[in-house]
Order: sequence, then structure tokens, then C-alpha cells
Amino acid sequence: MPALPRAKKRFGQHFLTDRHYVERIVQAIAPARGDSMVEIGPGTGILTRPLVPHLAHLHAVEIDRDLAAGLRREFPPGKLIVHEADALEFDFDSLAAPLRVVGNLPYNVSTPILFRMSAIADRLRDCVFMLQKEVVDRMVAAPATPDYGRLSVMLQYRFAMALVLRVPPGAFTPPPKVDSAVVRMAPLGADRTRARDEALFARIVAAAFEQRRKMMRGALRGIVKPPAFEAAGIDSTRRGETLSVAEFIALADAAAAA
Repeated sequence: MPALPRAKKRFGQHFLTDRHYVERIVQAIAPARGDSMVEIGPGTGILTRPLVPHLAHLHAVEIDRDLAAGLRREFPPGKLIVHEADALEFDFDSLAAPLRVVGNLPYNVSTPILFRMSAIADRLRDCVFMLQKEVVDRMVAAPATPDYGRLSVMLQYRFAMALVLRVPPGAFTPPPKVDSAVVRMAPLGADRTRARDEALFARIVAAAFEQRRKMMRGALRGIVKPPAFEAAGIDSTRRGETLSVAEFIALADAAAAA
């Protein structure tokens, strides 16, 4: 294995180095030869190496040109296609669907990448990501729990979520100051419940959690008229953190019809 490069702070790099956790993550991904798969942030290639033998080919999106060059030197171009690009700008639509997206997400851009995945959910088979455990806790949180918020609702609107594995700081070089976790995101089927006006749904969810302690009638003043709460069967004195995804959809639909 090549020598470990120095982590670059501007890219939020923490290199996974513990092979025990590498094996467990690869088992969770369960790569198969026919998969259309892309790895975000392959870095030193520690996940790439055990993935490549299982696949006809693997795409990799790496922003660090030095790391991208190292990957190109190590792997045959027919087995690993390296895209030197920012995952926030990369055109995932250029890859064959249904697409499997995997990787150890940089902590500093993990949430924007998750929203990118949400935007292309219809083209995805699944995502298996490692990121900060506190972010994963928010992703999988249930209503009326401290971690439940905008991220929970917006991702659960598109995906079934599952926490797969917890990973301690010592599994990385340099060790981050927080625990990490692996999450699987599986897009909900075509028959999932959708909001009539998804832009309004997103606006309502954002406003509901902007000031968590506000009652819904106050947090959504100017967005949702009082009769819409009654039409949706939702008490306007509740706080946003108590509403399920289905209730947010119902409220958004009632507001759209008002």
C-alpha cells in the first residue's frame, strides 16, 4: 500500500486506516460485478482496493489532484475511472443508473452532498456513506427526539435510512475529534407519498425548524393559513419537531390547496 499522504485541512481529510472497519464497510456495501458504482472521496484508496476486484469497473470522484494522480497510477484505467472533480459539482447523471454511491464523506461538505443525493434519488439504487455520527443520528432520527430536524425530514422524505456501523476516531489518520458512523440510504419506491408542491413542502419544513421551540402556527405564519392546519388534522400549537414526515406532507398539501 502506498505511504499515507499528509491530510489537507481545506478538504476536511481524515483517512480511514483500520482494516477491520474497512472490511465491515465493504461487507455493508456488498459490491457485485454488475453494479454501477461511484466512490466519493476515495482518498488513499483504502476502500477502493477491496471494491475494485468485485466490480467490472468503479468510478471515483476525487477533488484532491495529488490523490487522484496516485489512484490513476495504481489502478488500470479500465477498472478505476478517476474523475478529478468536486462531488458537489460532478454530473452524476453522466453515470449509468441505477447508481450505487459510496464513500467516506468529507466532514466539511457532508450535508450538501446528502442533499445532492436527494436531488438525484430517482436514479439511485442506494448510498452507503461514512460521516460524522452526529450527522447520522440526525439522518435516522424519529419525531419528538432531540436529533430530529430539517435534515431528518428532508432525507426521510426520499430515503429509507439505517445506521449500519459506528466507527471510532482511532480508525482514522489523523483521528477526528468526533465519532463516525456508516449509514445506508435506500430510495423509497415510485409509489412513495409525495407532496403536491415540493418547493412549498421544503419551505414549510425549513421554517418549522428555524426556531424549534415555536409553535407551528407562529413558525409558519405567512406560509400556512390557519384553515390548512385543520384540513390536515394537525394541531397548530404543536412544534415542528413532533410532526412526522407524513404529517409535513399532509400540511404542505393542505397549504397548497388553501
